[in-house]
Amino acid sequence: MPTPDALPSYQVAGIGAGPANLSLAALFPAANLGSGAASIALFDSQPGPAWHPALLSPGVRMQTSWMKDLVSLVDPRHPLTFMNYLVTSGRLFALLNAQFDTIPRLEYVRYLTWAARRIEGIHYDTTIERISYTGDGFLLHAGGRPVARAEHVSIGVGTRATRPAWMEGLPGTAFIADDLGRRIDGLCADLAAPIAVVGGGQTGLECVLKLINAGFTDIRWLGRRQWFQTIDDSPVANEFYRPAHQQFLQQLSRGTRRRLVVEQGPTGDALTPGALRVLYQSNYDRMLDLDRFPAVLYPGRDVVSVAADGGDLVMRCDTPGGREEHRARHIVVAVGREASPVPFDDDLAERVEYDDDGDMLIEPDYSLRWKGMNGHRIFVLNRARYSHGVPDANLTLLPVRAATVINAMAGRPVFNVVDDLCPVRWIA
Repeated sequence: MPTPDALPSYQVAGIGAGPANLSLAALFPAANLGSGAASIALFDSQPGPAWHPALLSPGVRMQTSWMKDLVSLVDPRHPLTFMNYLVTSGRLFALLNAQFDTIPRLEYVRYLTWAARRIEGIHYDTTIERISYTGDGFLLHAGGRPVARAEHVSIGVGTRATRPAWMEGLPGTAFIADDLGRRIDGLCADLAAPIAVVGGGQTGLECVLKLINAGFTDIRWLGRRQWFQTIDDSPVANEFYRPAHQQFLQQLSRGTRRRLVVEQGPTGDALTPGALRVLYQSNYDRMLDLDRFPAVLYPGRDVVSVAADGGDLVMRCDTPGGREEHRARHIVVAVGREASPVPFDDDLAERVEYDDDGDMLIEPDYSLRWKGMNGHRIFVLNRARYSHGVPDANLTLLPVRAATVINAMAGRPVFNVVDDLCPVRWIA
Protein backbone atom coordinates (compact mmCIF):
# COMPACT_ATOMS: atom_id res chain seq x y z
CA MET A 1 0.00 0.00 0.00
CA PRO A 2 1.49 3.38 -0.99
CA THR A 3 2.28 5.88 1.74
CA PRO A 4 0.37 9.17 1.64
CA ASP A 5 3.47 11.01 0.41
CA ALA A 6 3.74 8.65 -2.57
CA LEU A 7 0.15 9.19 -3.71
CA PRO A 8 -0.77 11.45 -6.62
CA SER A 9 -1.51 14.93 -5.32
CA TYR A 10 -3.90 17.47 -6.79
CA GLN A 11 -4.90 21.06 -6.20
CA VAL A 12 -8.52 19.91 -6.20
CA ALA A 13 -10.18 16.50 -6.28
CA GLY A 14 -13.75 16.31 -7.52
CA ILE A 15 -15.97 13.62 -6.05
CA GLY A 16 -18.30 12.72 -8.90
CA ALA A 17 -17.85 13.40 -12.61
CA GLY A 18 -21.34 14.61 -13.45
CA PRO A 19 -22.15 17.96 -15.07
CA ALA A 20 -21.22 20.02 -11.99
CA ASN A 21 -17.65 18.77 -11.67
CA LEU A 22 -17.24 18.47 -15.44
CA SER A 23 -17.93 22.20 -15.67
CA LEU A 24 -15.37 22.86 -12.94
CA ALA A 25 -12.75 20.66 -14.63
CA ALA A 26 -13.38 22.21 -18.05
CA LEU A 27 -12.84 25.76 -16.75
CA PHE A 28 -10.14 24.97 -14.19
CA PRO A 29 -7.04 25.24 -16.42
CA ALA A 30 -7.65 28.98 -16.79
CA ALA A 31 -6.79 29.42 -13.09
CA ASN A 32 -3.19 28.25 -13.56
CA LEU A 33 -3.13 26.89 -10.01
CA GLY A 34 -1.25 23.67 -10.68
CA SER A 35 0.90 21.86 -13.17
CA GLY A 36 -1.39 21.37 -16.14
CA ALA A 37 -3.73 18.39 -16.17
CA ALA A 38 -2.44 17.13 -12.81
CA SER A 39 -3.92 20.12 -10.98
CA ILE A 40 -7.44 18.63 -10.92
CA ALA A 41 -8.81 15.10 -10.91
CA LEU A 42 -12.36 13.76 -10.86
CA PHE A 43 -13.38 10.41 -9.37
CA ASP A 44 -16.63 8.69 -10.29
CA SER A 45 -18.15 5.29 -9.50
CA GLN A 46 -19.65 4.95 -12.99
CA PRO A 47 -17.67 2.90 -15.54
CA GLY A 48 -17.75 5.85 -17.96
CA PRO A 49 -19.50 9.12 -18.75
CA ALA A 50 -23.16 8.93 -17.71
CA TRP A 51 -25.96 11.19 -16.51
CA HIS A 52 -29.11 9.54 -15.12
CA PRO A 53 -28.77 6.69 -17.64
CA ALA A 54 -31.76 4.82 -16.21
CA LEU A 55 -34.06 7.74 -16.99
CA LEU A 56 -33.21 8.17 -20.67
CA SER A 57 -36.14 7.49 -22.95
CA PRO A 58 -36.84 8.41 -26.57
CA GLY A 59 -38.62 11.75 -26.85
CA VAL A 60 -37.54 13.08 -23.44
CA ARG A 61 -36.47 16.73 -23.62
CA MET A 62 -34.28 18.95 -21.50
CA GLN A 63 -35.79 21.66 -19.32
CA THR A 64 -33.01 24.20 -19.95
CA SER A 65 -31.63 25.99 -22.99
CA TRP A 66 -28.73 24.38 -24.84
CA MET A 67 -26.83 27.67 -24.38
CA LYS A 68 -26.57 26.79 -20.69
CA ASP A 69 -23.89 24.19 -21.24
CA LEU A 70 -20.72 23.45 -19.24
CA VAL A 71 -18.83 26.63 -20.12
CA SER A 72 -20.59 29.16 -22.39
CA LEU A 73 -22.08 31.48 -19.74
CA VAL A 74 -18.60 32.50 -18.58
CA ASP A 75 -16.38 31.55 -21.54
CA PRO A 76 -18.24 31.33 -24.86
CA ARG A 77 -14.94 30.83 -26.74
CA HIS A 78 -14.09 27.69 -24.77
CA PRO A 79 -13.51 24.57 -26.93
CA LEU A 80 -16.08 22.56 -24.91
CA THR A 81 -19.15 24.63 -25.75
CA PHE A 82 -22.26 22.84 -26.94
CA MET A 83 -21.99 24.79 -30.20
CA ASN A 84 -18.50 23.42 -30.80
CA TYR A 85 -19.83 19.92 -30.10
CA LEU A 86 -22.50 20.41 -32.76
CA VAL A 87 -20.10 21.80 -35.33
CA THR A 88 -17.28 19.29 -34.83
CA SER A 89 -19.66 16.33 -34.78
CA GLY A 90 -21.50 17.47 -37.91
CA ARG A 91 -24.86 17.74 -36.13
CA LEU A 92 -25.48 21.50 -36.27
CA PHE A 93 -27.78 21.80 -39.29
CA ALA A 94 -29.75 18.66 -38.51
CA LEU A 95 -30.47 19.90 -34.98
CA LEU A 96 -31.38 23.41 -36.14
CA ASN A 97 -33.75 22.11 -38.80
CA ALA A 98 -35.48 19.83 -36.29
CA GLN A 99 -36.67 23.05 -34.58
CA PHE A 100 -36.61 21.77 -31.02
CA ASP A 101 -37.77 24.17 -28.33
CA THR A 102 -35.41 22.32 -26.01
CA ILE A 103 -32.96 19.64 -27.08
CA PRO A 104 -33.43 15.91 -26.48
CA ARG A 105 -31.98 14.77 -23.18
CA LEU A 106 -30.05 12.10 -25.03
CA GLU A 107 -28.35 14.86 -27.07
CA TYR A 108 -27.22 16.53 -23.85
CA VAL A 109 -25.84 13.22 -22.60
CA ARG A 110 -23.89 12.79 -25.83
CA TYR A 111 -22.53 16.30 -25.37
CA LEU A 112 -21.41 15.46 -21.83
CA THR A 113 -19.71 12.30 -23.10
CA TRP A 114 -17.98 14.27 -25.85
CA ALA A 115 -16.75 16.86 -23.33
CA ALA A 116 -15.68 14.29 -20.74
CA ARG A 117 -13.47 12.54 -23.27
CA ARG A 118 -11.64 15.83 -23.81
CA ILE A 119 -11.01 16.49 -20.13
CA GLU A 120 -7.95 14.82 -18.65
CA GLY A 121 -7.79 13.41 -15.16
CA ILE A 122 -11.19 11.71 -14.89
CA HIS A 123 -10.97 8.41 -13.00
CA TYR A 124 -14.06 6.28 -13.69
CA ASP A 125 -14.93 3.07 -11.88
CA THR A 126 -13.47 4.60 -8.73
CA THR A 127 -15.81 4.98 -5.79
CA ILE A 128 -14.45 7.35 -3.17
CA GLU A 129 -15.54 5.62 0.03
CA ARG A 130 -13.94 7.96 2.52
CA ILE A 131 -12.51 11.48 2.65
CA SER A 132 -10.19 12.24 5.56
CA TYR A 133 -8.60 15.50 6.64
CA THR A 134 -4.94 15.21 7.55
CA GLY A 135 -4.24 18.77 8.67
CA ASP A 136 -2.35 19.59 5.49
CA GLY A 137 -4.98 18.50 2.99
CA PHE A 138 -7.38 15.69 2.21
CA LEU A 139 -6.81 11.98 1.77
CA LEU A 140 -9.16 10.07 -0.54
CA HIS A 141 -9.82 6.36 -0.09
CA ALA A 142 -11.21 3.91 -2.65
CA GLY A 143 -11.24 0.13 -2.63
CA GLY A 144 -10.21 0.13 1.02
CA ARG A 145 -6.98 2.05 0.46
CA PRO A 146 -5.81 5.66 -0.01
CA VAL A 147 -5.66 6.67 -3.70
CA ALA A 148 -5.01 10.41 -3.80
CA ARG A 149 -4.29 13.59 -1.89
CA ALA A 150 -5.75 17.02 -2.54
CA GLU A 151 -5.48 20.58 -1.31
CA HIS A 152 -9.19 21.14 -1.87
CA VAL A 153 -12.22 18.93 -2.52
CA SER A 154 -15.22 19.57 -4.76
CA ILE A 155 -18.31 17.56 -3.84
CA GLY A 156 -20.53 16.78 -6.83
CA VAL A 157 -22.02 13.41 -5.95
CA GLY A 158 -25.49 14.26 -7.25
CA THR A 159 -28.74 12.70 -6.13
CA ARG A 160 -30.44 9.34 -5.76
CA ALA A 161 -34.06 8.30 -6.03
CA THR A 162 -36.09 8.83 -2.86
CA ARG A 163 -37.56 5.64 -1.42
CA PRO A 164 -40.58 6.47 0.75
CA ALA A 165 -40.97 4.62 4.03
CA TRP A 166 -44.00 2.74 2.75
CA MET A 167 -41.80 0.83 0.26
CA GLU A 168 -40.20 -1.06 3.12
CA GLY A 169 -41.14 -4.74 3.06
CA LEU A 170 -43.10 -4.59 -0.19
CA PRO A 171 -42.51 -7.20 -2.90
CA GLY A 172 -40.57 -6.39 -6.05
CA THR A 173 -43.76 -5.32 -7.79
CA ALA A 174 -43.08 -1.89 -6.27
CA PHE A 175 -39.89 -0.34 -7.62
CA ILE A 176 -38.31 3.06 -8.26
CA ALA A 177 -38.55 4.83 -11.61
CA ASP A 178 -34.84 4.23 -12.28
CA ASP A 179 -35.65 0.53 -12.64
CA LEU A 180 -38.53 0.90 -15.11
CA GLY A 181 -36.30 0.68 -18.17
CA ARG A 182 -34.92 -2.73 -17.27
CA ARG A 183 -38.26 -4.01 -15.93
CA ILE A 184 -40.63 -2.92 -18.67
CA ASP A 185 -40.05 -5.85 -21.06
CA GLY A 186 -41.09 -8.27 -18.33
CA LEU A 187 -44.11 -6.20 -17.42
CA CYS A 188 -45.29 -6.23 -21.03
CA ALA A 189 -46.35 -9.87 -20.61
CA ASP A 190 -49.61 -8.48 -19.18
CA LEU A 191 -50.39 -5.08 -20.67
CA ALA A 192 -53.85 -5.03 -19.06
CA ALA A 193 -52.54 -5.34 -15.51
CA PRO A 194 -53.20 -2.17 -13.51
CA ILE A 195 -49.98 -0.23 -12.95
CA ALA A 196 -49.61 2.91 -10.84
CA VAL A 197 -47.06 5.69 -11.10
CA VAL A 198 -46.69 7.55 -7.80
CA GLY A 199 -45.18 11.01 -8.05
CA GLY A 200 -46.45 14.05 -9.94
CA GLY A 201 -43.10 15.39 -11.13
CA GLN A 202 -41.25 15.23 -14.44
CA THR A 203 -39.94 11.70 -13.81
CA GLY A 204 -43.46 10.49 -13.07
CA LEU A 205 -44.70 12.05 -16.30
CA GLU A 206 -41.96 10.36 -18.31
CA CYS A 207 -42.80 7.00 -16.73
CA VAL A 208 -46.48 7.37 -17.64
CA LEU A 209 -45.58 8.30 -21.21
CA LYS A 210 -43.23 5.34 -21.45
CA LEU A 211 -46.00 2.99 -20.27
CA ILE A 212 -48.54 4.44 -22.71
CA ASN A 213 -46.11 4.04 -25.60
CA ALA A 214 -45.39 0.45 -24.53
CA GLY A 215 -49.09 -0.42 -24.83
CA PHE A 216 -50.23 -0.60 -21.20
CA THR A 217 -53.98 -0.03 -20.92
CA ASP A 218 -54.61 0.58 -17.19
CA ILE A 219 -52.24 3.24 -15.87
CA ARG A 220 -53.00 5.32 -12.78
CA TRP A 221 -50.87 8.43 -12.20
CA LEU A 222 -51.06 9.66 -8.59
CA GLY A 223 -49.69 13.02 -7.52
CA ARG A 224 -49.72 14.73 -4.14
CA ARG A 225 -50.44 18.25 -5.43
CA GLN A 226 -53.91 19.38 -6.46
CA TRP A 227 -52.88 19.48 -10.12
CA PHE A 228 -50.03 18.27 -12.26
CA GLN A 229 -48.22 21.58 -12.29
CA THR A 230 -46.19 22.81 -15.25
CA ILE A 231 -43.07 24.92 -14.96
CA ASP A 232 -43.44 28.68 -14.93
CA ASP A 233 -41.06 29.46 -17.79
CA SER A 234 -42.08 33.09 -18.18
CA PRO A 235 -39.43 35.80 -18.62
CA VAL A 236 -39.92 37.09 -15.09
CA ALA A 237 -39.65 33.58 -13.62
CA ASN A 238 -36.36 33.12 -15.44
CA GLU A 239 -35.00 36.16 -13.61
CA PHE A 240 -34.44 33.80 -10.67
CA TYR A 241 -31.95 31.87 -12.82
CA ARG A 242 -29.25 34.48 -13.14
CA PRO A 243 -26.26 35.65 -11.09
CA ALA A 244 -27.97 38.93 -10.19
CA HIS A 245 -30.64 37.09 -8.21
CA GLN A 246 -28.07 34.91 -6.46
CA GLN A 247 -26.28 38.08 -5.38
CA PHE A 248 -29.58 39.47 -4.07
CA LEU A 249 -30.20 36.31 -2.04
CA GLN A 250 -26.79 36.51 -0.38
CA GLN A 251 -27.81 39.81 1.24
CA LEU A 252 -30.72 38.20 3.10
CA SER A 253 -31.03 36.19 6.29
CA ARG A 254 -31.11 32.39 5.98
CA GLY A 255 -34.77 32.25 6.98
CA THR A 256 -35.80 34.83 4.40
CA ARG A 257 -33.80 33.07 1.67
CA ARG A 258 -35.47 29.77 2.46
CA ARG A 259 -38.94 31.33 2.30
CA LEU A 260 -38.27 32.91 -1.08
CA VAL A 261 -36.73 29.77 -2.55
CA VAL A 262 -39.72 27.68 -1.47
CA GLU A 263 -42.05 30.17 -3.16
CA GLN A 264 -40.00 29.93 -6.37
CA GLY A 265 -40.35 26.14 -6.56
CA PRO A 266 -42.83 26.14 -9.50
CA THR A 267 -40.16 27.71 -11.72
CA GLY A 268 -38.14 24.50 -11.61
CA ASP A 269 -39.82 21.71 -9.66
CA ALA A 270 -42.64 21.07 -12.09
CA LEU A 271 -43.49 19.55 -15.46
CA THR A 272 -42.27 20.61 -18.86
CA PRO A 273 -45.37 21.91 -20.70
CA GLY A 274 -44.32 20.30 -23.98
CA ALA A 275 -43.91 16.90 -22.34
CA LEU A 276 -47.32 17.13 -20.69
CA ARG A 277 -48.84 18.00 -24.07
CA VAL A 278 -47.18 14.95 -25.64
CA LEU A 279 -48.55 12.75 -22.86
CA TYR A 280 -52.09 14.09 -23.33
CA GLN A 281 -51.91 13.58 -27.08
CA SER A 282 -50.53 10.05 -26.70
CA ASN A 283 -53.25 9.26 -24.19
CA TYR A 284 -55.88 10.59 -26.59
CA ASP A 285 -54.48 8.60 -29.52
CA ARG A 286 -54.72 5.39 -27.49
CA MET A 287 -58.23 6.34 -26.35
CA LEU A 288 -59.31 6.27 -30.00
CA ASP A 289 -58.27 2.61 -30.12
CA LEU A 290 -59.60 1.57 -26.69
CA ASP A 291 -62.64 3.86 -26.35
CA ARG A 292 -61.24 4.89 -22.98
CA PHE A 293 -58.10 6.56 -21.73
CA PRO A 294 -55.31 4.09 -20.88
CA ALA A 295 -53.88 6.57 -18.36
CA VAL A 296 -56.02 8.27 -15.72
CA LEU A 297 -54.63 11.11 -13.63
CA TYR A 298 -55.30 11.24 -9.89
CA PRO A 299 -54.08 14.56 -8.44
CA GLY A 300 -54.47 15.38 -4.77
CA ARG A 301 -53.60 11.82 -3.68
CA ASP A 302 -50.83 11.58 -1.09
CA VAL A 303 -49.85 7.92 -0.74
CA VAL A 304 -49.27 7.29 2.97
CA SER A 305 -49.12 3.48 3.07
CA VAL A 306 -49.10 0.46 0.78
CA ALA A 307 -49.93 -3.14 1.64
CA ALA A 308 -49.70 -6.34 -0.39
CA ASP A 309 -53.02 -8.10 -0.92
CA GLY A 310 -52.70 -11.30 -2.92
CA GLY A 311 -51.10 -10.35 -6.21
CA ASP A 312 -52.03 -6.68 -5.86
CA LEU A 313 -50.73 -3.69 -3.95
CA VAL A 314 -53.27 -1.53 -2.11
CA MET A 315 -52.35 2.14 -1.83
CA ARG A 316 -53.96 4.18 0.93
CA CYS A 317 -54.01 7.87 0.07
CA ASP A 318 -54.84 11.01 1.98
CA THR A 319 -57.00 13.35 -0.10
CA PRO A 320 -58.75 16.68 0.61
CA GLY A 321 -61.96 14.66 1.07
CA GLY A 322 -60.52 11.97 3.34
CA ARG A 323 -58.90 8.55 2.88
CA GLU A 324 -58.97 6.76 -0.49
CA GLU A 325 -57.67 3.39 -1.72
CA HIS A 326 -56.26 2.35 -5.08
CA ARG A 327 -55.18 -1.10 -6.22
CA ALA A 328 -52.45 -1.91 -8.71
CA ARG A 329 -50.44 -4.92 -9.78
CA HIS A 330 -47.26 -2.85 -9.98
CA ILE A 331 -46.18 0.52 -8.57
CA VAL A 332 -43.52 2.73 -10.14
CA VAL A 333 -42.21 5.11 -7.46
CA ALA A 334 -41.16 8.56 -8.72
CA VAL A 335 -41.54 10.75 -5.64
CA GLY A 336 -38.38 12.78 -6.14
CA ARG A 337 -34.69 12.67 -5.49
CA GLU A 338 -32.53 13.31 -2.47
CA ALA A 339 -28.90 14.24 -2.03
CA SER A 340 -26.54 11.28 -2.09
CA PRO A 341 -24.44 10.90 1.06
CA VAL A 342 -21.06 12.62 1.18
CA PRO A 343 -18.28 10.17 2.12
CA PHE A 344 -16.69 12.19 4.94
CA ASP A 345 -15.04 10.10 7.64
CA ASP A 346 -16.36 10.53 11.18
CA ASP A 347 -13.78 13.16 12.16
CA LEU A 348 -14.44 15.34 9.12
CA ALA A 349 -18.21 14.91 9.38
CA GLU A 350 -18.12 16.18 12.97
CA ARG A 351 -16.31 19.35 11.85
CA VAL A 352 -19.09 20.37 9.42
CA GLU A 353 -21.38 23.18 10.56
CA TYR A 354 -25.14 23.10 9.97
CA ASP A 355 -27.96 25.64 10.20
CA ASP A 356 -31.10 25.29 12.30
CA ASP A 357 -32.85 23.39 9.49
CA GLY A 358 -30.11 20.76 9.34
CA ASP A 359 -28.57 21.99 6.09
CA MET A 360 -24.84 22.37 5.60
CA LEU A 361 -23.69 25.98 6.00
CA ILE A 362 -22.40 26.99 2.58
CA GLU A 363 -20.67 30.30 1.96
CA PRO A 364 -21.40 32.60 -1.03
CA ASP A 365 -18.40 31.07 -2.87
CA TYR A 366 -19.89 27.53 -2.40
CA SER A 367 -17.31 26.55 0.21
CA LEU A 368 -18.52 24.53 3.17
CA ARG A 369 -18.19 26.02 6.63
CA TRP A 370 -16.25 23.58 8.79
CA LYS A 371 -13.91 23.72 11.76
CA GLY A 372 -10.14 23.63 11.36
CA MET A 373 -9.95 24.07 7.59
CA ASN A 374 -6.57 25.83 7.73
CA GLY A 375 -6.90 27.12 4.16
CA HIS A 376 -8.14 23.81 2.74
CA ARG A 377 -11.62 24.15 1.32
CA ILE A 378 -14.51 21.83 0.60
CA PHE A 379 -16.71 23.12 -2.19
CA VAL A 380 -20.25 21.78 -2.41
CA LEU A 381 -21.77 22.06 -5.87
CA ASN A 382 -25.39 20.93 -5.51
CA ARG A 383 -26.51 21.39 -1.89
CA ALA A 384 -26.96 25.14 -1.65
CA ARG A 385 -30.56 25.48 -2.81
CA TYR A 386 -31.68 27.39 0.29
CA SER A 387 -28.67 29.69 0.30
CA HIS A 388 -28.05 30.22 -3.43
CA GLY A 389 -31.51 29.71 -4.92
CA VAL A 390 -33.48 27.35 -7.12
CA PRO A 391 -30.80 27.07 -9.86
CA ASP A 392 -28.38 25.29 -7.51
CA ALA A 393 -29.65 21.75 -8.06
CA ASN A 394 -30.16 22.05 -11.83
CA LEU A 395 -28.03 22.72 -14.88
CA THR A 396 -28.87 26.37 -15.46
CA LEU A 397 -25.84 28.10 -13.94
CA LEU A 398 -23.21 25.34 -13.96
CA PRO A 399 -20.39 27.49 -15.39
CA VAL A 400 -21.25 30.45 -13.17
CA ARG A 401 -20.96 28.25 -10.10
CA ALA A 402 -17.73 26.68 -11.37
CA ALA A 403 -16.30 30.14 -12.07
CA THR A 404 -17.21 31.25 -8.54
CA VAL A 405 -15.39 28.25 -7.08
CA ILE A 406 -12.32 28.79 -9.26
CA ASN A 407 -12.18 32.49 -8.34
CA ALA A 408 -12.32 31.50 -4.66
CA MET A 409 -9.50 28.97 -4.99
CA ALA A 410 -7.36 31.39 -6.98
CA GLY A 411 -8.05 34.33 -4.68
CA ARG A 412 -8.57 36.54 -7.73
CA PRO A 413 -11.17 37.03 -10.49
CA VAL A 414 -10.05 34.43 -13.02
CA PHE A 415 -13.54 34.77 -14.51
CA ASN A 416 -15.46 38.03 -14.39
CA VAL A 417 -19.14 37.14 -14.08
CA VAL A 418 -21.04 40.30 -14.99
CA ASP A 419 -24.84 40.53 -14.73
CA ASP A 420 -25.65 44.22 -14.48
CA LEU A 421 -28.44 44.64 -17.03
CA CYS A 422 -31.37 43.42 -14.95
CA PRO A 423 -34.88 44.93 -15.18
CA VAL A 424 -36.07 43.57 -11.81
CA ARG A 425 -35.62 45.15 -8.38
CA TRP A 426 -36.35 42.36 -5.89
CA ILE A 427 -37.46 42.82 -2.32
CA ALA A 428 -37.73 40.27 0.46
